[in-house]
Amino acid sequence: MAEGASVVFKLYCLAVLTVMAASYTVLMRYTRTVEGVRYYSTTTVFVTECAKMFFTLCILLKEHKGSIRKVTQELKGNIVGKPMEMLKMSVPSIVYAIQNNMTFIGLSNLDAATYQVTYQMKIPCTALLSVMMLGRSLSSMQWIAVFVLTGGVILVQGIGGEAVSHTSGTEGSYVVGLTALTIAVFCSGFAGVYFEKLLKGSDTSLWVRNVQMYTWGMLSAFLGVVMHDWQNVRENGFLYGYTPLVWLVVLLGSGGGIYTSIVVKYTDNIMKGFAAAAAIVLSTVASIMFMGLVVGWMFVLGASLVIAAIFLYGLPKTNTEKLPARKSGTAQNV
Repeated sequence: MAEGASVVFKLYCLAVLTVMAASYTVLMRYTRTVEGVRYYSTTTVFVTECAKMFFTLCILLKEHKGSIRKVTQELKGNIVGKPMEMLKMSVPSIVYAIQNNMTFIGLSNLDAATYQVTYQMKIPCTALLSVMMLGRSLSSMQWIAVFVLTGGVILVQGIGGEAVSHTSGTEGSYVVGLTALTIAVFCSGFAGVYFEKLLKGSDTSLWVRNVQMYTWGMLSAFLGVVMHDWQNVRENGFLYGYTPLVWLVVLLGSGGGIYTSIVVKYTDNIMKGFAAAAAIVLSTVASIMFMGLVVGWMFVLGASLVIAAIFLYGLPKTNTEKLPARKSGTAQNV
């Protein structure tokens, strides 16, 4: 994979990421609602992280023409030999862990409408942090597209039918929930943009960066198993409830994670957000077709806004990338 990826390759990666994310959402929802033995979600997160690591190591092995010695040397030099670089990659994992906890607090203290509207602010937040941290500039039309996309995602997720009054909770809990969700929104944007900055701001290869990040991801995921499901795992086994469909969820999740890093490397986090929005629409359509989901006019309007936003953001524009390009680097192959 060349550093200066072609437009066709970028579109291919965005399309694959969108389809994978949509498929993952639909299949995960199905496996969590179908009758039968239910697997532990924390173990699937850990297994997915392990799968990401396995596939990344396979790609590195292919990149070095099957030489285990060369792969070992590269990883030793970038992990053991550069502890500060390894430590930098712990930041996204820590921030994502904070985000997950803040999201839970937000869900516990806010009504559905406030949660959906506030959490979708991660889209413009990511755009703003891209401008501040990466020196990227967006045209007026692109900013309009970002906010149109935000509105479209809110409508697609159907907040109108789920809205309830704040009166069921205390004023204090509402403030706590809103504060927690605001922190979660910032964490979501910061972690993604920080990872993009690391990928594009150094000579370290994408796959080595992935190994560094997945190492921390595996550690945090295993900690989640220990904290939430360790007793159940001890009694029933780590892979309790796993079926071929659950393994497919793991495969889609790991593939989506790898393609996410490729999209961030060769496009940006804003485009990743657009792909995620398109995946929401696509997964909803799939749920309508295969799971009997019924939607109303808000979904149609929201999907139209998402499509319009993607079109607006993709209109011809000047180059907005201001990060210094790497002058020399080895070719990378998937």
